[in-house]
This record gives sequence, C-alpha cells and structure tokens, in this order.
Amino acid sequence: MATVAFIGLGNMGGPMAANLVKAGMTVTGFDLNPAALKALTDIGGLSANTACGAAAAADIVITMLPAGKHVRSLYIGNNDQKGILDVVGKDTLLIDCSTIDADSARTVAAAAADKGLEFIDAPVSGGTAGAAAGTLTFICGGSDKAFEQAKTVLDVMGANIFHAGGAGAGQIAKICNNMLLSVLMVGTSEALSMGIDNGLDPKVLSDIMKVSSGGNWTLDKYNPCPGVMDAVPSSKGYQGGFMVDLMVKDLGLAMDAALSSQSSTPMGALARSLYVSHAKGGTKPGENGKRDFSSIFEQFAVPANDE
Repeated sequence: MATVAFIGLGNMGGPMAANLVKAGMTVTGFDLNPAALKALTDIGGLSANTACGAAAAADIVITMLPAGKHVRSLYIGNNDQKGILDVVGKDTLLIDCSTIDADSARTVAAAAADKGLEFIDAPVSGGTAGAAAGTLTFICGGSDKAFEQAKTVLDVMGANIFHAGGAGAGQIAKICNNMLLSVLMVGTSEALSMGIDNGLDPKVLSDIMKVSSGGNWTLDKYNPCPGVMDAVPSSKGYQGGFMVDLMVKDLGLAMDAALSSQSSTPMGALARSLYVSHAKGGTKPGENGKRDFSSIFEQFAVPANDE
C-alpha cells in the first residue's frame, strides 16, 4: 500500500486525507494548523513537523494549497530554503490538487521534469461534501504516465477522474468549470428571486425548472434559496461549502486566463464583479467572503419586511 504525504489539511484536504487513511494507506500530513493535524492523527494518520519532512519518504505527495505562490514556494523552494523537489525520491509521484494559475502549475511541472520527477496538476470539483464522501471530480494535467500513476490514489478520493491534457490543462479546465458555475448560480438566484417577487413558491418553481430547459446543477444539487433543499449551505445560514472568497479567487484566475488568450468572457466578468461586490458585504465588512458562494442569492432577494 502506498505511503502518502498530504500537505494542506484544510476544509478540502482534511477529508481527502482521511479517505486515504480509511483505505489503508500510510498518510503523513502537514498543516500550519495544529487542529488539522490532530484531526488526521486521531483517525490513524501520522504528522510531520515540516512539509519537506512529510514528503521525504513518501511514494506519493499530494498538496492542497491556497494559491500559486504557495505551490511554487513549497515545491521549488526559495532563497536558501529547500523545496519538496529537493528532498523526494526519484520515483515519487507529485500531485497538486490546489486551484491555481496554469503558469504556476507549468513552472512546477518543468522544475520537476528537470529532476526526472512526474508532476500532475489535479484540481478538484465537488466541494467539502464530495471531499468527505470520496466523490470528487479530479481534473488532471500532466503526462500520460503521471496520469495513470495518479489514478490509483485519486480513485480513492473521487468518483470522476479526467485527463484534460498536458501540464496546466487541469487548471484551465477547472477555472472554465468554476466560471460557468458562478454564472449558473447568479442566473438561478435571480430567476428564483423573480419568481418569489411574483408570488411563486421557490420550491415549486425549482421543481419546474429542474425538469425544464432551465435545469442545471445548482437547482439539482445546491439550491441557493433557503429552505428549498435540505443539507445544503443555503439552509444552514450559508455556512460550509465553497466560500465566496474562493469563488472570487477562481474568477480572477479565469479573467487572467481570458486576457492571456484574448477570450471573450462577458458573463464571467459580470459574475466576478457581482461576487467581488458581494464578498465585501455582510453584518461586518468582508463577512460575506467567508460564507458559501450560494449566498449571492441575497443580492437579489427582497427582505421579508420590505414592500
């Protein structure tokens, strides 16, 4: 059974690592948050004092980090600090599950290739619920060899594993998906709000649209209107799930990619503008940024006491 180093045990990384432990793999974790490390060791995982310490003896290294600068620094190192590429064995497979810019993924992949190592960018879709259930979608960029090797461990954490192309292709496919998701969530929110404003029951309207030409994932799995669907963030005060701040980050990556390729993305640009504005609001400035991205519904909903 593979020995895995898992670096980054947050809302997504923690349950992903837990699924590997449950599958019988030896998992050594590292995270800056002691509570995240304890959650892993409580279920039988191991902990390391440093990321490089976790990676040094691993067959497979998996990382889940906030941004490209963190991924570059961790793998390549900076100044006099060694990176993961400097300490792993020659047959170690490197898998980055972060959602970052494609150029950073390509930079790390090239640095890994210079050392004879296989690196694959494998950002995920499916949210915290998918991470816990082991039903994530992995969107991979890298060589055919790396993809085939990665599938053995990704299959434990996900239900859908795709090879989008070479290095960085996973990141491009992921941000295309999240840009579309943001547009669907905004459109679904304003349609439901318009129905409510005209006296319709949002659950009945949702049921109608789900089986009509307006049907989409947000209606089927992630309804943004409170009380319509159980066990989704909108019915839990928009807590949990995928934070607005992360959607803003991903939409920024999408806009950067669109500029570099001269792609026309007016709907994506509008969605980003709406989410940036929404992130700044809340009871306290910026509070909305920590809520689930379906809370964009509140930008269209009329408060119950308004006329």
